[in-house]
Amino acid sequence: MRGIFGLIGLLVALVVTGLLVRQQLKATQAPVPALQLPAVAGDAAPNGTHTITLPASGTPAQQSQQVQQQFKQALDNVMQARPMPDDKP
Repeated sequence: MRGIFGLIGLLVALVVTGLLVRQQLKATQAPVPALQLPAVAGDAAPNGTHTITLPASGTPAQQSQQVQQQFKQALDNVMQARPMPDDKP
């Protein structure tokens, strides 16, 4: 009797796990909205926000490369040395 309850409990746990996995897989197949990234310096919107919207076309690999390039450009712009004002005694 104990073995039957153990087997039924194992089957119930397997069914619950299967349902959760199926639900998670459905969530990963949902369409993703367009990404927004910080813009490079100088591209300020009127309200002060910096965003760039990515096109929905292209493969994920191409979009990933584009995001990496934009991030690198933004980082390079931020890391540039700023001119210091002349110190007055």
